[in-house]
Amino acid sequence: MLKVIKIDKSSSGLRIDKWIKINLSKIPQSLIEKDLRKGKVKVNKKKIKSSYKLNLLDKIYLYNVNYKILTKPNKQFIPKTSAIKDTEKDVIEDNSDFIVINKKSGIPVQGGTKVKENLVNILSNSKYFQYTKPFIVHRIDKDTSGVIIIAKNRETAQQLTSLFRIRKIHKTYLAISSGLVDKKKNIIDNSLIRFEKNKKILERAITHYQEIDNNKKYTLFKLKPITGRKHQIRKHLVDLSCPIVGDTKYFIEKTKKNINLMLHAYEIKFILNNKKFVFKAKLPDYFLSFLIKNNLKKKDF
Repeated sequence: MLKVIKIDKSSSGLRIDKWIKINLSKIPQSLIEKDLRKGKVKVNKKKIKSSYKLNLLDKIYLYNVNYKILTKPNKQFIPKTSAIKDTEKDVIEDNSDFIVINKKSGIPVQGGTKVKENLVNILSNSKYFQYTKPFIVHRIDKDTSGVIIIAKNRETAQQLTSLFRIRKIHKTYLAISSGLVDKKKNIIDNSLIRFEKNKKILERAITHYQEIDNNKKYTLFKLKPITGRKHQIRKHLVDLSCPIVGDTKYFIEKTKKNINLMLHAYEIKFILNNKKFVFKAKLPDYFLSFLIKNNLKKKDF
């Protein structure tokens, strides 16, 4: 029995062996190598190696293959229609290569063992990804709101990932912190600690910051992370003795309950295919309300 599958934009650039594991079944690499050698799996009717990278409009020919699925796939979580519609309203930019969205606080970018509803899952069921799938190129914390880019095809995802790696994508965050800062300094450059199992790892982290306003109790910051370490801004502001309001991981303010994390990814700038892009994400209502209530002025941004 012969089956022919045409490669679309979402699979372009993917290795044939990885494509088989994603789209057909989770089978041993040795079986894939064997079927490729025997010509049971061909591309454009030609034998190829497992390292072959698929191109747009390639045709995969499957000759009498009967892969046994080794693991039962997880039942896909279908988000509520209301969640999909609300998320679609938050899209700032939509083009053939990517979307930019103002993510709400409380929604993780990707799912996990105990997480069902997430941004990727919601977008997968939205009108923006009817003919492709979301490709994640960067993340922001679950409780952080603000701008995030989601690629629509593998090629754009690879381009954006490369730009992030060489620090050619510039992000600006706004944060409301408890405490005051030494105005003589404007950069934090130190090492942050993380653990992989029992192994302690030190990673250099750099953040430029600027005080926008303060009221003797709270400070409004503008921050530009140069590196992209996990919880970098949250940890760095703790290092400044100015923990972010609402940060229940690194700072618990006993008198304040159920306050959102006051950290917002405000702006992102980059150049892609010789075109300059600048996107800004509107501040959440709770962030604006906190500014007004505490007489903090959102100037200089």
